[in-house]
Amino acid sequence: MQKIVEDLLERADIRVGDDRPWDIQVHDARFFDRVVAGGVLALGESYMDGWWTCQAVDQFVYKAFVGRINARIMPLNHKLLLLKSKLFNRQTKSKAREVADHHYELDANLFMAFLDPYNQYTCGYFKDTDDLNVAQEQKLDLICRKLMLKPEDRVLDIGCGWGGFAKFAAERYGCHVTGITIADEQLQYARKFCAGLPVDIVKSDYRDHRGTYDKVMVCGMIEAVGHKNYRTFMEVVHRNLKDGGLFLLHTIGRHRAGNSTDPWIDKYIFRNGMVPSATQLTAAAERLFALNDWHSFGSYYDPTLMAWQQNFARNWDQLKDQYNERFYRMWNYYLLSCAGSFRANKKQLWQLVFAKRRGAKAGYESVR
Repeated sequence: MQKIVEDLLERADIRVGDDRPWDIQVHDARFFDRVVAGGVLALGESYMDGWWTCQAVDQFVYKAFVGRINARIMPLNHKLLLLKSKLFNRQTKSKAREVADHHYELDANLFMAFLDPYNQYTCGYFKDTDDLNVAQEQKLDLICRKLMLKPEDRVLDIGCGWGGFAKFAAERYGCHVTGITIADEQLQYARKFCAGLPVDIVKSDYRDHRGTYDKVMVCGMIEAVGHKNYRTFMEVVHRNLKDGGLFLLHTIGRHRAGNSTDPWIDKYIFRNGMVPSATQLTAAAERLFALNDWHSFGSYYDPTLMAWQQNFARNWDQLKDQYNERFYRMWNYYLLSCAGSFRANKKQLWQLVFAKRRGAKAGYESVR
């Protein structure tokens, strides 16, 4: 098995035991059998277990994607995940609780240790800057300008996280924001974070929320909706949005339609998640919305993730009494492997601006 793995890695210019930043060091010989049997899931788990290390995991993953190593090994566990995602709705209301309980209910201090002051857990807008905090404020302002926010607007933020957008929009643009989340940790934090502002933070599944809003914003949440629910999601936004109102969708995107995700990410980070394709989004929006703008800036997710990882590593001493070393390796692998995947253009980042079709603002001008 060792030769199989070494030959496979060599196709991506990765070597076992060499000292280039992207080469791997194997500390347990069982690694080779484990990876051949378990694929990318086993690769991540064996890293968490300390069976192999790498000076630059992000570069290793970048080269692995460019060399298409992931396409050459698809063990049974990955095939079963694909089949389950195709046959079953893995993002029902009860299933949606799984990603909240597993990931977003972690102590808010973990996320605050690596995020910016507005708690943005999505891609920053690194135009003319290499500073994470500036990039995230630029992203928030870009969203507000694309939505053409005005003080009299009532805005719905679906999947509001820790309240960063709500706080920014209320402070800078004077509008009223209603944020919804299903995670109790986020709910409690966001309410305190936005105290004293025209902001309401409500615990609600998106399917249950009803109101009337001038604008709707969804940033980094539709990745938890799933392909069987995209139409329902668009119908919910349509139901809550006034005629002629604007809807901005900020999402990671995939290059072709699919129904599943990386099995390691699914098991350890984002349960039941799925990244949408362009065709899946536009098909779900047909006859409900006019698509006014499509902005792609996936290259900015690489520096976002690298900045998060550097912050996480620098602040680990504040967290290590609450989390163990295996968690530290898991979180590093998550951030660095995702950075490598965006660097390889395996995934994209899109902002779409829709208008509710009746009175659909035909004169909308793109903002960059």
